[in-house]
Amino acid sequence: MSVSSLKIVPKTTKSLEEARRVLTLEANSLESLANHLDHSFTETIEILNRIQGRVIVTGIGKSGHIANKIAATLSSTGTPSFFIHPTEASHGDLGMLSKEDAIMILSSSGETQELLDIIGFAKRFGIPLIGITGSAESTLGKASNVVLTLPPYQEACPHQLAPTTSTTLMLALGDALAVALLQEKGFSALDFKNLHPGGKLGARLSLVSDLMRDQTDLPLSSLKTPMSEALIQMTQKGFGCLGIIDQDKKLCGIITDGDLRRHMSPTLLNMTAEEVMTPSPLTISKEAWAQEALHIMNEKSITSLFVIAENRTPLGLIRLHDCLKAGLS
Repeated sequence: MSVSSLKIVPKTTKSLEEARRVLTLEANSLESLANHLDHSFTETIEILNRIQGRVIVTGIGKSGHIANKIAATLSSTGTPSFFIHPTEASHGDLGMLSKEDAIMILSSSGETQELLDIIGFAKRFGIPLIGITGSAESTLGKASNVVLTLPPYQEACPHQLAPTTSTTLMLALGDALAVALLQEKGFSALDFKNLHPGGKLGARLSLVSDLMRDQTDLPLSSLKTPMSEALIQMTQKGFGCLGIIDQDKKLCGIITDGDLRRHMSPTLLNMTAEEVMTPSPLTISKEAWAQEALHIMNEKSITSLFVIAENRTPLGLIRLHDCLKAGLS
């Protein structure tokens, strides 16, 4: 029997059972954290929203990795933040801090020796100190202006040694702070776009104005333009459509390849644009999300949309091809 003909039958193994135990334990701990939140969370949001500087997030070991992620999340959601390593802070990086900042320290025990210099610096210069710890009675807890305590938890590690549940709780608490803070600041999707211009996320947050062809490229003709001239204009621009404007320069119709096929006859070139066009075409504003334009084009099986001002004056044209090229899907 060849190896390729052997069938591997999946079965529940000890490792799968262990994985489910870990995830269930941490999920239950997260629910406990949600119920454990109190006025200290609100006070923390008030402090972070009030400061004129940045949020300095720090921790050592696994807590340090979580602190780094929290700083990145805060920065990406409108609250300037950065991570500082406690050891480097003790060797000159405390100079990166100012009285306008706030310091957030993560430590499960609250007794981490390497954090003492940062704690002392915060107290010496009156910098607001927020502690995230498992013990309010710890050195960190007592030194903090506000302390966010973790609920009683059991590490998922069977030896109760490796930080697992504790770091999951800290990470989730950091996310909760970031989201509550962006709501408090009124941080909008447009603000988010300005901080995330690249990649798939940046494409999803593109506006119609970011992708549209502007007025200099627009294929436009008037209502009474003979089709012999309109076809030349339509062909020269190469967009597969032609916008028709009235005497007030407002968009009132569109001619597409489909319209040409429907009116194909020996008399086509003698007709006017008004006689061939589809009146009241679908349009979009330049302030709309490009994702919305893509949805309309997919739903209506069309390949382009005219972008108009409030008075229906054509401002541009957005095409299905341009949306896909930008990474929208």
